[in-house]
Amino acid sequence: MSTDLFKYNDEREAASAAKVRALEALLIEKGVIGSDSVDAVLDHFEKIAGPFNGARIVARAWVDPAYKQRLLDDTPQAIAELQLPLGMEGAEGEHMAAVANGPGVHNLIICTLCSCYPWPVLGLPPYWYKDPVFRARGVREPRAVLREFGVPISEHIEVKVWDSSAQIRWFVVPERPANTDGFSEEQLAALVTPEAMMGVALVPPPTAA
Repeated sequence: MSTDLFKYNDEREAASAAKVRALEALLIEKGVIGSDSVDAVLDHFEKIAGPFNGARIVARAWVDPAYKQRLLDDTPQAIAELQLPLGMEGAEGEHMAAVANGPGVHNLIICTLCSCYPWPVLGLPPYWYKDPVFRARGVREPRAVLREFGVPISEHIEVKVWDSSAQIRWFVVPERPANTDGFSEEQLAALVTPEAMMGVALVPPPTAA
């Protein structure tokens, strides 16, 4: 995904990191958290909760139509079938629901209120997802926003916008790309990106080796 729509100052990451370090030091000093608390959270999102879970879910849906239907009908129950790491229902994973792209429909996920996001299957939300510009324009002019993300949607395809909240957190099952016949689930999962599961990108066909 390449776009300058939500580009930030190059020093923003460094500034944010400095604020986090200062806050962490203060909380440790006050005894609110331990010295290893932040590392434990980071480790959780590197190894347990992240887009690698969502990619596995999407890959299974691509190879198993019956599973895909169960996923759309009862997302938490279908996710439980895959025996993913414990804690999938917590930490922003409550009430997750999936929608699927298809030949006549493209889905876009936003959160108009703040930044509700299914962390266990997509990881932490990116900066631009929380940007008021994206949140507002995603509702008013989703096709224009998608074009700026490099995803032009023709007029004969319906664009559905799903608003995540504390009550329900959406993610997208993108369309399976061409030239992937015979791919294993592991190979398919490697093609899936968080952006595709948010609807702001497509999954491109694999490039020739």
